[in-house]
Amino acid sequence: MVRTRFAPSPTGFLHIGNLRSAVYPYAWAKNTGGKFILRIEDTDRERYVEGGIEAIKNTLEKFGISWDEYYVQSERKAAGIYAKAAEKLISSGHAFYCQCAAKNAKEEGFSNQLRDPCRDRGYISGAVKLKIPDNETVSYHDFVLDKDVSWSTDTVYDATLLKSDGFPTYHLAAMTDDLDMQISHIIRGHDWMPSTPIHLLVFQYLGGVRPEIGHLTDIQSPKGGKLSKRKDSVFCETFLNDGYLPDALLNFVILLGWAPKDNRELFTLSEFVRAFDPKGFQKSNPVFHTEKLDWFNGHYIRQISDTEITRLVKPYVKNDVEDTKLMQIIPLIKDRLVKLSDFPRLTSFFFSLPVFDPALFTAPDADLLLLSSAYDYLTSVTDWSKTGIETGWTDNIKASGRKVGDFFMALRIAVCGSRFTPPITDTMVVLGRDEVLTRIRQTIDNLKLKIKN
Repeated sequence: MVRTRFAPSPTGFLHIGNLRSAVYPYAWAKNTGGKFILRIEDTDRERYVEGGIEAIKNTLEKFGISWDEYYVQSERKAAGIYAKAAEKLISSGHAFYCQCAAKNAKEEGFSNQLRDPCRDRGYISGAVKLKIPDNETVSYHDFVLDKDVSWSTDTVYDATLLKSDGFPTYHLAAMTDDLDMQISHIIRGHDWMPSTPIHLLVFQYLGGVRPEIGHLTDIQSPKGGKLSKRKDSVFCETFLNDGYLPDALLNFVILLGWAPKDNRELFTLSEFVRAFDPKGFQKSNPVFHTEKLDWFNGHYIRQISDTEITRLVKPYVKNDVEDTKLMQIIPLIKDRLVKLSDFPRLTSFFFSLPVFDPALFTAPDADLLLLSSAYDYLTSVTDWSKTGIETGWTDNIKASGRKVGDFFMALRIAVCGSRFTPPITDTMVVLGRDEVLTRIRQTIDNLKLKIKN
């Protein structure tokens, strides 16, 4: 049985790389009828963030990623599981106690010493470190990169497995758990590659069936280099709060390192599960192009109902705006929505009077005549509906000798304060007769002052 895992640390919100590291093993397990395990790796107490575990769960649930089994490493630590694994390695001669003072690598720099001076001193207490053998080769086949990778143990350092406070490091805890939980395939980020020889030895010395290992390519920033928290937006919650739909963001992330044989682009989660093939993992580093994410989001927005969009845009509008009005507006701007957070920018003129901008009127004298004509016509309209407003209007404009395009451009600016608007007749219906006539009248008065001055 395929048994995969997602093993995040509760150090804050999930980022894009985490989401990718979750959806791939999830799809592999579900595609084969296997099991997907969520394992919280919270033994690094210095990096632990209060509420981080619930944040991880909540974010995964927003994307529809559920788990079959759930474990928390601090609970397993309390049960003595990692201490027992460390004792096994010491008893077999593959680990030793070290009483050297712990160093802060960030402050004091990383040590270049591969062999710990305590490895042959026979201490019976202290931190536990892995005793790396000399003159050996460790290797594995990476199923993502589809190649054999090997190291000489002469280049591998004696890594700490269990700290003096009794807390395990990743090297011991994750490998012990992968064996205990019978994980069949490990999918993880490329940044774990340098630690792999340590992990291979821990697997070997603990015994059991070693999982297959695959390292995903690095997601690249469009600014250059690897996508990072310092220079890029990387947190899933940031994208969701900015108005990206979970389905769109997940679809985008799926294709950052994996591709189907038919080059298909659109996948729901269930469709991805059915289509998943581990041979689809890509070997070149993908680039995080926001423009592509925007395309996905616009597509998914247009697939959902106006009623659902009304519910989704509520956090971005004033509390006193009624759903009935939103339902009138949504069809007019739906095709222009890229993110839900675009809604205020695209619709502000529905809720407040646009600011008069004389620069928008490139021919004030001609525009004044056009708006005066529009005002006269609209005051005569008794049926304030799309049909009632439009019936005979274009013919009326043409008969006056005016250009239809210029006429409606001046009207858009007067009513909406912009040259780029939703269909103007539909917009006027939503605004109402009195509001439209008031806006045109005010614009006419402002244009007269501009011309006069």
